[in-house]
Amino acid sequence: MGYIAVIGAGSWGTTLANLLGEKGHDVFLWAYEQELVDEMKGTGMNGTYLPGLPLSHNIEVTGDLGKALSKASYILNAVPTQFTRSVFSTAKNLLSEKSVIISASKGIEKGTLLTVSSILEELTGSEVAALSGPSFAKEVIKQLPTAVTVAAHDNKTALVLQDVFNTDTFRVYTNSDVLGVELGGALKNVMAIASGISDGLGLGASTRAALITRGLAEMTRLGVAMGAREKTFGGLSGLGDLVLTCTGALSRNYTVGFQLGSGRTLTDILGEMKMVAEGVATSQSAYELSKKHGVEMPIVEQINHVINEGKKPDQAVKELMSRSLKAEF
Repeated sequence: MGYIAVIGAGSWGTTLANLLGEKGHDVFLWAYEQELVDEMKGTGMNGTYLPGLPLSHNIEVTGDLGKALSKASYILNAVPTQFTRSVFSTAKNLLSEKSVIISASKGIEKGTLLTVSSILEELTGSEVAALSGPSFAKEVIKQLPTAVTVAAHDNKTALVLQDVFNTDTFRVYTNSDVLGVELGGALKNVMAIASGISDGLGLGASTRAALITRGLAEMTRLGVAMGAREKTFGGLSGLGDLVLTCTGALSRNYTVGFQLGSGRTLTDILGEMKMVAEGVATSQSAYELSKKHGVEMPIVEQINHVINEGKKPDQAVKELMSRSLKAEF
């Protein structure tokens, strides 16, 4: 079936490359940082992001984008959203017209307010599929049972990709709502920051449950306004991923929120993080999308104020709870 190129060697890109390699596919894994390339070649592990976990022998690590893409039948993007455009502005000239592109990144680009597949479609002229769902890299690479969704505009493409990624421990469903799947994956990161803030403030399980439930309502409202299907947000890429990232300590976005709620500054928190917490940048994009489409998103609004305007987390909670009363539905 040809090679699979995984672009981006963070924890998720490396995990998916390993999953594909263990399945028997030939994989090129491209990393931006030469020291990471050297480390993985020398040790057979990604010690920076996934220490102590040996990688498949079917993976060839490279820092040469042209080499990674030259034989690729499938190209999987795992570059953080805000860097996807710069990487693929170079990559677009190296792609085969027959290559199938899949995005596994979860965010909304600042300024353009585009999802990742839309960025890639704009740059390459090709339709782009999306892989999303409740999946922590450190659990997937240990082959703990996981279920995700692959979304493509064309059902035949979705079925092919389902077969490419599915394993005994990584169950893949199909979906045709690419926009809804991507919005679920991006917006839940903002809600995870809110959930972390709540727990950092010591507000309890009832508060967290309310945030998850009302957060899902906000995500769904925006998605429907933008043309996505409502039922997508009740699926793996919506509710599933939302519950995971709002309750799991492995979530980077939850961790950022928890530390904010505990009184630390965003600058200090991000300065200590190796990995990107996509919800930090997406908080502003989501807020701008809510204004653009006339959708009320009070949780997103308050998280944007906390992240981008320095509002105190406890004040944000107070304002959420003192909003005018209304019907639930």
